[in-house]
Amino acid sequence: MTYTAIITKIILSFVLAASILYRYGNWFRHHIFVTLVVLLAWYFSFLIIFVLPLDVINTVYRQCTSAEHIIVNVSDVANLSIDGTLPCEEPWSHVPEKVFPNLWRTVYWSSQCLTWLLMPMMQSYIKAGDFTIKGKLKSAVIDNAIYYGSYLFICGILLIYLALKPGENLDWPKLKAIASSASNTWGLFLLVLLLGYALVEVPRGLWNNSNYMYVVNYAYFKAAKLSSDKCEAEETVDDVLESLQAISLSIRPGHALHHNLETILHKVPIELRDRMSRRQLPDDTPLDVPSEKSLIRLHKQVIKSLQVLQRTETQWNILVEKIFDLEDVLKNLTSMDRRFKPTFPKPKSTLVRYIYTPLAEWYWKCFFRCYVQKVLAVLAAILSVAVVWSEVTFFNKEPPLSIFAIIVSNLKYDYCTIEVSKYIQFDV
Repeated sequence: MTYTAIITKIILSFVLAASILYRYGNWFRHHIFVTLVVLLAWYFSFLIIFVLPLDVINTVYRQCTSAEHIIVNVSDVANLSIDGTLPCEEPWSHVPEKVFPNLWRTVYWSSQCLTWLLMPMMQSYIKAGDFTIKGKLKSAVIDNAIYYGSYLFICGILLIYLALKPGENLDWPKLKAIASSASNTWGLFLLVLLLGYALVEVPRGLWNNSNYMYVVNYAYFKAAKLSSDKCEAEETVDDVLESLQAISLSIRPGHALHHNLETILHKVPIELRDRMSRRQLPDDTPLDVPSEKSLIRLHKQVIKSLQVLQRTETQWNILVEKIFDLEDVLKNLTSMDRRFKPTFPKPKSTLVRYIYTPLAEWYWKCFFRCYVQKVLAVLAAILSVAVVWSEVTFFNKEPPLSIFAIIVSNLKYDYCTIEVSKYIQFDV
């Protein structure tokens, strides 16, 4: 019995989540509370992936020691029989039985709190246009109350039905079980939708990406649509900035609302602020002093419009860079010297230039990559069929029809292979 495996997985999950957050986030700009909440959410997600195979292994061992023939019901494992005459070898990652229930209980209820309470409140708090903490919290509560009102109404009808049903006594444990079941049902519903999409889209996307002409044409189509969205976002920002400029002319320093106006102006990037100051307003623009509610509404519009503009600009830059790279690939396909020549060379480190030479880049982008993507597409399609078949035959115990159940049943006490197979299923 050792805690080395589970402690290693816990630390590895935290390091991986922190590294990804550091790579794609901005720790020095975001509030420390926001960073911690996002880190916890990502950490719990990775923790489930890394630790659940250890729980499966410990479950197999415990059931092996308690019965001659066991049935392991874990995800897609439908039926697993182990001969009782074989010795039950203790896995190297074995821990006391109470460890995993306590761990999953902590992860489950913490995730529930993050998903249904904390993170929705934070999202509404950030988008709120109020200028005080109390006002932002009030707006966040109202927004979430409207969103969850429909769910509470349905749950209220269900609870009234159960309370009036003869022979049913609702107590706190039953109410907690009902809430957990409703939350799990909603999560499973989303999982089925996302999994059903991924099982088809991942193989198809890999196969289509191997055809460079198709990818380029599809990128052109996305660029046309994204350009329209970008222009619409810019027009929305211009309209909001025009209203902000009119209000800034009506509210002078020393006014009671000038501090709130400064708060709004600080949200606007410097280049947009300079462009706003150089703009000439129409003669019929009203210059009446707004109320505090009008400033709150304008503040919310500024936050939303700038977020949409930044998102579309980022998507546009990424797509344009991708189109340039695809066009370079098409141009270099007929290169006689087999050296990749990009239109806009990117700076590379000395080590990367030494390993990833123009010759190696040409062979990868113009020759090998399309075949690798086709092979991955075929493998992904096979795994998709295996997952669908295993889900359909999940409840068939004898004989086991699930592909993964057959694989695991033949592994006997090969705990390492069982753990690897669970990681493969997570990747699928």
